[in-house]
Amino acid sequence: MSVAVDRDSHRRFFTALGVVYAVFWLALAIAPVDRETWVLENALTVVFVAGLLVTRRRFPLSRLSYALVFAFLGLHAVGSHYTYSLVPYDAWSEALFGTSVSELTGWQRNHYDRLVHLAFGALLGYPAREVFVRIAAARGFWGYFLPLILMMSLSVGYELIEWGAAIAFGGDLGIHYLGTQGDVWDGHRDMALAGLGAVLAMLATAGVNLALQRDFAREWHESLRVKRAEPLGETAIREMLAARKETSGAVPGAAADADAGRPER
Repeated sequence: MSVAVDRDSHRRFFTALGVVYAVFWLALAIAPVDRETWVLENALTVVFVAGLLVTRRRFPLSRLSYALVFAFLGLHAVGSHYTYSLVPYDAWSEALFGTSVSELTGWQRNHYDRLVHLAFGALLGYPAREVFVRIAAARGFWGYFLPLILMMSLSVGYELIEWGAAIAFGGDLGIHYLGTQGDVWDGHRDMALAGLGAVLAMLATAGVNLALQRDFAREWHESLRVKRAEPLGETAIREMLAARKETSGAVPGAAADADAGRPER
């Protein structure tokens, strides 16, 4: 398959996903359970989708990454329509199978939010890895560890945003957006599930690469090899100060060239 044909196919795939998501999102935007909560829930979604559109030409992700992102956004669209604590999955289960999920599991709260937090790490972990590999050239161990840490950090950041919004808006809006449902450890469990999802995503990715990538072990070994034996910190600062003294009396152009050739500390 030629590069041009592959790019055209990739563009059609992205467009198809975008159209399906737009129709789905607009349908759920009609008469949500709580309009104010829906607006809050979708504020970050709009920013995220805008980022995907802006970077589509300059930095297109793989079809797999776009499909995973699409799946997560679909789950989130459902949660924001009903508010997460009111998603009627028990009613859906009863209509389809004659019994509710809560009856089968003994759950006392609505766990749709927990599902989406798990999905956050599981579905967005691989797209995060693709960014690290293609932009930061992360290889071996770091190609799995850095996406995991990023997803966990983003989960922590989102919990802080929820907490701040609940304090800022207060009342029913703050309660619905926070969605703790009386669980004082809700934020901790949400972050743990997001981290678990990211771990599962990285384990699955590592499993595929271990089976298909010939130099998998060598790449891991190389990624953990010390590349620079000299310490940084105060040693690097001392070296930079000394280098600045040496170049302070030099011709400006020559000093700039010397700085440009010096590695970062």
